[in-house]
Amino acid sequence: MPSRSREDRMAIDFTLEPELAELADRTAEFVRTTVLPAEAEMLRGPGKPDDSLRHTLQRAAREAGVFAPTVPKHLGGLGLDLRGQSVILEEAGRSLLGPLALHCAAPDEGNMLLLEKVADAAQRDRFLKPLATGQVRSCFAMTEPAPGAGSDPSQLATVARRTSGGWVLDGRKWFITGADGAAFAIVMARTGTAAEPAATMFLVPADTPGFRVVRHIPSLDQGFTGGHCEIELDGCEAGEDAVLGEVDRGFAYAQVRLAPARLTHCMRWLGLARHAHDLALGYAAERTAFGSRLGELGMVQQQLADNEIDIAASRALIREAAWVLDQGRSGKHESSVAKTFTAEAVGRIVDRAIQVCGALGISGDLPLSAYLREVRPFRIYDGPSETHRWSIARRALRAAAAKEPKPEGAEGMKEPQR
Repeated sequence: MPSRSREDRMAIDFTLEPELAELADRTAEFVRTTVLPAEAEMLRGPGKPDDSLRHTLQRAAREAGVFAPTVPKHLGGLGLDLRGQSVILEEAGRSLLGPLALHCAAPDEGNMLLLEKVADAAQRDRFLKPLATGQVRSCFAMTEPAPGAGSDPSQLATVARRTSGGWVLDGRKWFITGADGAAFAIVMARTGTAAEPAATMFLVPADTPGFRVVRHIPSLDQGFTGGHCEIELDGCEAGEDAVLGEVDRGFAYAQVRLAPARLTHCMRWLGLARHAHDLALGYAAERTAFGSRLGELGMVQQQLADNEIDIAASRALIREAAWVLDQGRSGKHESSVAKTFTAEAVGRIVDRAIQVCGALGISGDLPLSAYLREVRPFRIYDGPSETHRWSIARRALRAAAAKEPKPEGAEGMKEPQR
């Protein structure tokens, strides 16, 4: 484990301020009375949200005073820090549609953070303001079909070439969430050389000639408005004013977005897992078998207990990582640990809930089968578990090597000449 600094050992207070606790209660009530009924209707029908449903739910969220918890106050949001977001997004996540209703769903939530930190004043007016109010949607176009960028962003294949009027983008993006119907994309393109790889982010309106949504990619999950799409960039022209931040700093800006965005994913999915667990608890408390209630059977109790443990551990890791990021530190290690554990824990929780509920769990009378489809891809999104484990181990090994004492007399030793 990486060495802990004095700052790491500071006390972390998880006590909720009265205002935050009240907002959490209000969010929970809004999700229970407004969002979950809309989710049930959606699952009986199309199975996925559209922009009409998004606008309806977001109007209701504004009226309830729970809209835009992650958006800064000067843009009309609630302006919560990450610790506060960890409380509210967990409550919102108790329904597939909760984050959409509160306007804290991916990819818009991460894009708003990135634009707030990196965009210039003109870009904020043009792109961030309408996004922050929910007037439009956006997408983040980095992932590419093989052999392009995926877990390894250094394999970025989309190219941006300088022209007399700005830039021309050529390439293909793949599995871009929310692309269909998005007003604009944040496109990552290679601007460096083979010897010195670099990337730049571009703000590309969806109606730009040469920017085309090719198709929806059939997917296990269906909970994102606009689906997961393939995008073609064919001679797509972008002016100098389309560059987000500075040229060649795209990889650095991606880190601005990634650590907080993977953490907010954890918050939302933990909420969904909690709802799945509550459904299992309710069923186990009422259903009888073999002369007793299910909840009195040892094997069922073990599954419920393991869910409680996974929920508590996930929440603790999320809130620690949120606290670290709120201190202005990078949080790479903490967010990787939280993401890896939570992504796998929520899958276990929903799976156990289905098992406890038996045939009812896999039926359409409960939303559990839909929840299982939605949480499974999280072990791949925002970096697969294997990539995070690799990074976690490398940091731990570097920290261990840095603390390793040198052999006695090593200071005076020289490497033998050959």
